[in-house]
Amino acid sequence: MTSNFSKVDEYGFERPDDFDYATYEKFMSDYLKTLAKRSRKWTKLMAKQRILRKREALKREIRKGIPQEYREQIWLYVSGATDEKLQSKDLYKKLINSKHDSALVEIIRTDLPRTFPDNIFFNTGDEYQEQLFRVLVAYGHHNKSTGYCQGMNYIAGLLLLVTKNEETTFWLLKMLVEKILPDYYSRTMDGLLTDIDVISELVRARYPDIHRHIEQLGLPWPVVLTKWLVCLYCEVLPTETVLRIWDCLFNEGSKVLIKVAVTLIGLHRTEILACEQFIDLSDCLKSAVKGPVTVHCHKFLKNVFKLSGKITSKQISRLRQNVAKTRKSKSP
Repeated sequence: MTSNFSKVDEYGFERPDDFDYATYEKFMSDYLKTLAKRSRKWTKLMAKQRILRKREALKREIRKGIPQEYREQIWLYVSGATDEKLQSKDLYKKLINSKHDSALVEIIRTDLPRTFPDNIFFNTGDEYQEQLFRVLVAYGHHNKSTGYCQGMNYIAGLLLLVTKNEETTFWLLKMLVEKILPDYYSRTMDGLLTDIDVISELVRARYPDIHRHIEQLGLPWPVVLTKWLVCLYCEVLPTETVLRIWDCLFNEGSKVLIKVAVTLIGLHRTEILACEQFIDLSDCLKSAVKGPVTVHCHKFLKNVFKLSGKITSKQISRLRQNVAKTRKSKSP
């Protein structure tokens, strides 16, 4: 069928040859109305900016989606980056102009061509790659204990595509790595490994048949979940769905990533249980993240907070503590 949609999405990502234009067209016919409605609502809310002082009301509106024109401002505000930036106004400029560690520069330069090769802004011309380079080098020198870790390039790359501002990208990356996702990008990646085990435990509690089946087929949880979490779904889910998740992530923290993983697995219960071999299960989970369920981002986000609504911050915190103790007792 002839599609009304370009081979490239609004953020510059080239759509694959097997892209399901029919599903996307059906989704967009409804979602465009939602976007227009959300834009009108946010314009009204931001006129006097009272919404920024009403935490619960702000959370509700963010969960319904932040219009693209307000994302940079709201992400900076709810993450705490606005305040930190005011206290260190010239930090980014100083970091860019400081003497750079040659080993760090070499590692980042090596990774740059691998960042979104399917994106026209990154694979044609050097402007975006150079901006991304400066952001990653600046952050690597700012946080020497973390430096640079694979996965950061994708996160910073998408932040750059959304905000079109490299200094904003630096500050949002800083908030993610240091405040929102502690120990996801440390040398040991303890925070990431802990959250993988937390997701496994939550699936065991909520969907024991799925957990049992995955264990029986021998698919290690890190094989599936590492990529989901380390790039905050940006190399996994459709772009608009990722941004809707990030809206909530900046405001509510890392529990959002856990809720998304549990929801993704729960929504594909039938397909997962139908898998008979390890390879079938692996393929099933790869296709699940690109299917109609995740394309319909508005409905998917509703499911994230409805299906995982009873997963509280306290429960996640308790599980993290238990998992961390267990992992520490097993370590040599």
